[in-house]
Amino acid sequence: MADTFTKRKRSEIMSRIHAKNTGIERRAFSHLRKHRVHFQAHYGKAPGKPDIAVPSRKLAVFIHGDFWHGYRFSAWRRRIPREYWRDKIASNIKRDRKHRRALKRQGWRVLKVWGHELLEDPELACRKIADFMRTR
Repeated sequence: MADTFTKRKRSEIMSRIHAKNTGIERRAFSHLRKHRVHFQAHYGKAPGKPDIAVPSRKLAVFIHGDFWHGYRFSAWRRRIPREYWRDKIASNIKRDRKHRRALKRQGWRVLKVWGHELLEDPELACRKIADFMRTR
């Protein structure tokens, strides 16, 4: 299947996709700060650079976009038109698992929150994160 955009337009579209401070991440950060949950965003000293971390307590939260991190990937992978994207998402899933395992080996507790959870019920998703951050 050919791309419907020119190379220049596709480049422009892709340049707007960011790995940090996405809309769903900013929503979670704002909610946590409002409820006085202290954390570090995009903590670079831990494997995978968790989106939300409390290094002193070894707590890490990853906020995963459904498409890029493969939410229910096995159910819809055949509908993706290009092998490149199937391979890209599969490698993202593999990398995410590797980072979670590395964190757990180092004694971190890890929580994964999907983007659709924050979009569908932001209050519930943020409460899930806050409860995780407050537990021992």
